[in-house]
Amino acid sequence: MMSCPLFNRCCRTLLLLTICLLPACSARYAIEPASVIHEQAHSGGSMVAFSQSGDLMVSGGWEGAVQMWRMPDGKRVARWHAHDDSVNGLAFVADDRRVLSAGFDGALAEWTLGGELVRRIETPSPVTHMTASVVHDRMLTGHGDGAVRVWRLADLELIETRKWHGGAVKAVAMDPRSLRYVSSGSDGAVFVWDEGGVARALARPPMDAWSLAFSVDGGHLYGGTWFRLLRWDLVDGSLTTLPTAHRGIIRSLQFTDGGATLASISRQTDSSVYFIDPETGAVTRRFQPHDLCGAAVAVSPQGRYLATTSDDASVRIWVLRPGDNNDEKAPGYGIN
Repeated sequence: MMSCPLFNRCCRTLLLLTICLLPACSARYAIEPASVIHEQAHSGGSMVAFSQSGDLMVSGGWEGAVQMWRMPDGKRVARWHAHDDSVNGLAFVADDRRVLSAGFDGALAEWTLGGELVRRIETPSPVTHMTASVVHDRMLTGHGDGAVRVWRLADLELIETRKWHGGAVKAVAMDPRSLRYVSSGSDGAVFVWDEGGVARALARPPMDAWSLAFSVDGGHLYGGTWFRLLRWDLVDGSLTTLPTAHRGIIRSLQFTDGGATLASISRQTDSSVYFIDPETGAVTRRFQPHDLCGAAVAVSPQGRYLATTSDDASVRIWVLRPGDNNDEKAPGYGIN
């Protein structure tokens, strides 16, 4: 997710000026309050990500810090300065014993769970968005100069560079089933390609795609734009737009519930957090909104936890499913 200080600070003003114009939430939806709220966790929040086990979560902010939180109580167990600008990508790797981070300072870094640097790579341009797949041993980064880069997770070796966007890359995503990638840019273009293959330009959306997510079966690509959900059929290339309850840019998307649900958060003139039906765009669950523009949403792999962060600087956690007596306790991994 692209984040830069000027854009984020402007967002604060826009939301405060327009929030009085937004209608009240419909009474037919129950708003689910957060289980844990950490106020002022960052100077402004930019990224959240869960470990594969779901026992840990990391968040990143405008100031370049990474913080680690333990589930289910949300206690902070580590904090370190990772970048000299906004953190725009986070992922757990190496059996949840390492954290990868990407920053607007152009750096990629690998860390122990206690925040000790393992390796660091300087890229040619600010990283605007990053995603990773442990299954495919790949990391995908989008950059301010319009380039998209594919990396091997094991050693952060650069595999390929593609540069076709006429402006900064806004979002990148990876197909959960194959080495297929997608990117969207501030030029309005959306490209999909297989590793080493020829890229295909998808139908341009009516407004820029600010977030991207492949469906679980790989048959569709979803994107978020102003107010609406974008859905591309990756067989025939057709594009459908779906209305949603969001009243701003759908800034972050993630599939959950086996692909039956999309978690979403919006910004610019909104801060809503929803679960929505990917077929219709309808809200299925409504969560406590942030006080300022939403930035990132994440659901743990087992669907037990939801986490968000926003321009209001807070990190929020929901326990979606209570545990049972057989749940394993969060491992320490020598964090302290």
